[in-house]
Amino acid sequence: GVQTCALPIYPDQPFTAGEYSRRARQAMREITARGHTPIVTGGTGLYLRALTLGLFAGPKRDEDLRLRLHRSQERHGPGWLHRILKRIDQQSAARIHANDTPKLIRALEVCLAAGRTLSSAFSEGEHPGRNPLTGFRLLRIGLNPPRKLLYERLNDRAAAMFHAGLVDETRDLLQQYGRVKALDSLGYRQAMTMIDGAASLNEAIAAAQQGHRNYAKRQLTWFRREPDVHWFEDFGDA
Repeated sequence: GVQTCALPIYPDQPFTAGEYSRRARQAMREITARGHTPIVTGGTGLYLRALTLGLFAGPKRDEDLRLRLHRSQERHGPGWLHRILKRIDQQSAARIHANDTPKLIRALEVCLAAGRTLSSAFSEGEHPGRNPLTGFRLLRIGLNPPRKLLYERLNDRAAAMFHAGLVDETRDLLQQYGRVKALDSLGYRQAMTMIDGAASLNEAIAAAQQGHRNYAKRQLTWFRREPDVHWFEDFGDA
């Protein structure tokens, strides 16, 4: 029921954590104005942190540095930028996937341009240039169901996405927008391997299931470090 926040974002448009924070805060104010309590649900820890704390602005994009980092990655192959980041900022390297080139480049850009590690900018109690959320009391609820049952649900959901038409949806997006970054996200990425002829349906489903399980592990690792989370050892529908 949010009207003013409902401007569409298309698959070829970037949607940053900062833009999410701006829109989410606007939605929360509107919900509160109608006499209701906003409930923010999801699993992307960085976006929650952007909403509650604001984001470290960091140095401006350095296109020349970015181009050199891209060329360095092409020359040395997969994993190169992650190995560099691990040498100079182990915390960020542990948080960023080795194949996530845009985030690796941004982390290296901050380290090289700002003379500090990205993880130090995110350290607890230090929020340079941030704009923390005000006017709300936060109750943080975390769900930690039994791992075996969680994985069963994730496996079922990943398979259901394919059986509900994920590959056709991906093919339509590819035809309309080309190989945009959005198609490298979980689920779409595995559907693309089918479209490219690199995987069968069963192989793509298995890869998506593995990706969802890995993502759930990273979510739990992230949120266990967050302060003041009230944990429930079950699913949300319980």
